[in-house]
Amino acid sequence: MTHRVGVLDHELCQPKKCGLECIKYCPVNKSGADCIVLNEESKKAQIDEDICNGCGICVKVCPFDAITIVNLASELATDKIHQYGPNSFRLFKLPTPKKGEVVGLLGRNGMGKSTVVNILSGNLKPNLGRYENPPEWDEILKYYSGTELKQHFEKIEQNQIRASIKPQQVHHIAQAFEGTGNELIEKYDERGVSRHLIKELGLENSMDHSLKELSGGELQRIAVAAAASKDTEFYFFDEPSSYNDVFQRTGVARVIQGLAKIGKSVMVVEHDLTLLDFLSDYIEVLYGEPAAYGIVSNILSTKVGINVFLDGYLPNENVRFRDKKFSFDVSSSSTDEFQEGSEVVTYPKLEKKYPSFSVTIEPGQVRKGEVLGIMGANALGKTTMMKMIAGVEKPDSGSIDKKIKIAYKPQYLQNDIDVEVVSVLDKANGDQVEGSLEEEQILDPLKIKKLYNKSVKNLSGGELQKVAVASCLLQKVDLYALDEPSAFLDVEDRIAVAKFLQKFVRSFGKSAIVIDHDLQLMDLISDSMVIFEGESGAAGVATSPLPKADAMNRFLKSLDMSFRRDEKSLRPRVNKLESRLDKDQKSSGNFYYKN
Repeated sequence: MTHRVGVLDHELCQPKKCGLECIKYCPVNKSGADCIVLNEESKKAQIDEDICNGCGICVKVCPFDAITIVNLASELATDKIHQYGPNSFRLFKLPTPKKGEVVGLLGRNGMGKSTVVNILSGNLKPNLGRYENPPEWDEILKYYSGTELKQHFEKIEQNQIRASIKPQQVHHIAQAFEGTGNELIEKYDERGVSRHLIKELGLENSMDHSLKELSGGELQRIAVAAAASKDTEFYFFDEPSSYNDVFQRTGVARVIQGLAKIGKSVMVVEHDLTLLDFLSDYIEVLYGEPAAYGIVSNILSTKVGINVFLDGYLPNENVRFRDKKFSFDVSSSSTDEFQEGSEVVTYPKLEKKYPSFSVTIEPGQVRKGEVLGIMGANALGKTTMMKMIAGVEKPDSGSIDKKIKIAYKPQYLQNDIDVEVVSVLDKANGDQVEGSLEEEQILDPLKIKKLYNKSVKNLSGGELQKVAVASCLLQKVDLYALDEPSAFLDVEDRIAVAKFLQKFVRSFGKSAIVIDHDLQLMDLISDSMVIFEGESGAAGVATSPLPKADAMNRFLKSLDMSFRRDEKSLRPRVNKLESRLDKDQKSSGNFYYKN
């Protein structure tokens, strides 16, 4: 037996621009039944899931990719927790909060993480899939009898549970709250821990400023502090790493783990696998079809949960949710394989001084077919280095003779323009992308085609990031410079973009510089690395390009963090602080993979 899911993307469905192919070619419609019709109110297609035979013809003929039809195992039908309306997203199963533990939620964007948060925090009453006649609390509690979640929902029904949520989009906080960081924390600090949190998160110099003046990273950490300072039973952190450098991410991790240590239930959604691994006691994997349906797996240990996700297969439930597994290559590419004279750009020692900040860049080069990774704390001059190489900023000493063409993807992206994605891509390409070779080489692998007709202002953070990366790579230049390409991408997209970028650079003899704070992504993508050191906001010093293993070792030492290889997936894993492996590796000076 199968259970049918038919989902329509209302934004992509444009009946005025198509020939209503879904209605015309539906075999059930041809037999005289009304399986797909035009809804009189919304003027959009509507699918009757009960009589749909799951043939998928409508999916293939829709010119705008607006329809998703999926056949699910019928036993899932009894596990439906919430559905928003006809032909819309539905969630199956729920993760269970655990007292005194951090539970990490790992999955693609669009799998229902925000639905999970809203249900577990009491902001949304689960309707068990009955959006037309939703059940009362006694029926919901009966459904959960004999499970750990029954107690949780009893507390929600009796208004005994309070939840503290750190939202994904922190800039909304600056728009909604007039005042300084100090005023925001004072408003929420029910536990009397504000001073400790401000120190732990490195916010001492940010608290007297208005929220509107703060950087994305400062705003993110203030939001973490505000959420952690409330006195509630349940804490939820949605992507707490965004905009923060690796040092700041470890501070965020300590604050979140501190809540579990005092017996609180904590859940975290995070796409930086290094941080999630470091943070979580357990993992629950969310899988399904983005924006169509999401299923929550059973609870797993952190190590097993992350490996299962990378494999795309849940052995205990015998479910394959992705057709390929993500693998990590042990060989760390060395710079020796590049030929003399293959430099795209060589730069001497560069210096740049501002009134309160200076940066010094040791000499180096970027070679053909190479990705140069740049790592270091925020506010040390990484973006300034990129701009000097690009000729956008003039150094005070040292000059770059060779004028090279460079395409730059900035850290912060503009999403307030009301134009279709395809016209942004056409402009970057200098020609129409539809049917072009570039479409096949860049836009197909990055899965951008289905966004063509969407307006830029309606894109999610992850979609916008992929369009920005694609727009950068479409330009005809010598060197691609990408500032934080991982921001807002989910784990699958991060790995896919990293692997694509590396392949693109090698196959076409291009060169790229990538700045990012996701250690796993940088380990995966870089051939050699520049490490920035110094004092944030005052003085930055960049090394010459180093072989990846030397650079990672040096950087991890500054973090007081050691990495090992997972024996199964070969991905880099953080050793738990003060564990036997951690002590062994540090004492031998080998912070990066004990081989």
